[in-house]
Amino acid sequence: MKKGIFLLLLPVLIIAFLSGAYPETPGRNVLVIRVDGLINPVSAEFIARSLREAEEKHYEALVIELDTPGGLDTSMRKIVKGIIALAAAGIVAGIAPSGARAASAGTFITLAADVAAMAPGTNIGAAHPVTMGGGQLSKTMEKKVVNDAAAYIRSLAERNGRNAGWAEDAVRKSVSLSAEDALKEHVVDIVSPNLRALLKSVNGRKVKAGAGEKTLETGNAEIVRKEMGWRYRLLDFISDPSVAYILMLLGFYGLFFEFTNPGSIFPGVTGAIFLILAFYSFQTLPVNYAGLLLIILGLILFILEIKIVSHGILTIGGIISMVLGSLMLFENPAPFFRLSLYLILPAVVFTALFFTVTFRLAYRAFRRKPLTGREGLVGMDGIAKTDIGRESGMVLVQGELWSASSDDFIAKGDRITVQSVSGLKLKVGKQKGG
Repeated sequence: MKKGIFLLLLPVLIIAFLSGAYPETPGRNVLVIRVDGLINPVSAEFIARSLREAEEKHYEALVIELDTPGGLDTSMRKIVKGIIALAAAGIVAGIAPSGARAASAGTFITLAADVAAMAPGTNIGAAHPVTMGGGQLSKTMEKKVVNDAAAYIRSLAERNGRNAGWAEDAVRKSVSLSAEDALKEHVVDIVSPNLRALLKSVNGRKVKAGAGEKTLETGNAEIVRKEMGWRYRLLDFISDPSVAYILMLLGFYGLFFEFTNPGSIFPGVTGAIFLILAFYSFQTLPVNYAGLLLIILGLILFILEIKIVSHGILTIGGIISMVLGSLMLFENPAPFFRLSLYLILPAVVFTALFFTVTFRLAYRAFRRKPLTGREGLVGMDGIAKTDIGRESGMVLVQGELWSASSDDFIAKGDRITVQSVSGLKLKVGKQKGG
């Protein structure tokens, strides 16, 4: 019996032994990720996690497919540091698909990679640094920033044996190259039409990995694609300047509606969520807080227009303040950090109407005399059912009998007007003309 069980289990034991003795050769897989859009803290975190995964799972190489107009200097430097520090896997930066670009921060990342590749019909360059604080740099400071960026990109190009002179010109003169010209100028290593062709081209190439020189074996490697998860996609989406701007306005709308209509709950909760998301976005963007303050001032002026007779001056001031604040909010030479007038103008007009109409309705409701409850009885007319003096009497108001008193004598049958309510007793006066 035992011998039979052993014979049945023998194939399983042999397979298990062989699996342990001859494990699947690590490094026959290639991890491929795609970065499409701005280089910001979200994309930097995504690339950093992919670098760690390539290290931990012993991938032969990590291919970063780029299509970016550029982004934040701090995020770019974080990515470059991660690429240089990676010990085991080779890094291939490919500008793809056709029609894509790697401008500004994307140029730095491409030149930092062990292998720089481009698809036909792509371009690279225009890496002149732009100000990230919403203001213009002084001549001295601008020179320091440009010199620092030029030295940085030159060191990256020299590290990988690429055209350091052109790399410096990309920073100082904002020059760009097509894929074919970049290959001729030794800016990139390969021009390849697709990913499989790229992997065959880099097969056998020696690269400077963090742990030492490494020969890539990617000819028949299995491609493992890793997409941005919903979390990264959501954070990347709300990090767009236009989306951040809209989230901020929606947050203000929700909170304002809640304050003017206490107990609505839903507008207040959603408004708070939108504002928190907007402030998260501001952490990833070059925000000019003077612009943010101008927007808030504009909202305050819209509200004051309801309570102060200014003949429209406050509304005009609010519109001007909000337009200027919106234009300044992400003021930056880079076009992808600017808000379009086609977004700003409708947003300002809608905001002016929203705050004016909402606050006017809320203010009128606040000033309106209560129509229900005890407070609603004040000013109501009725009939004295008994003689009424300072101590007691009975009146009929809205079909109900009430105890009443009056400073003046009121005869039974006289018309009365309710002056005040104290508990369940009314103080009344004789109706004028009654």
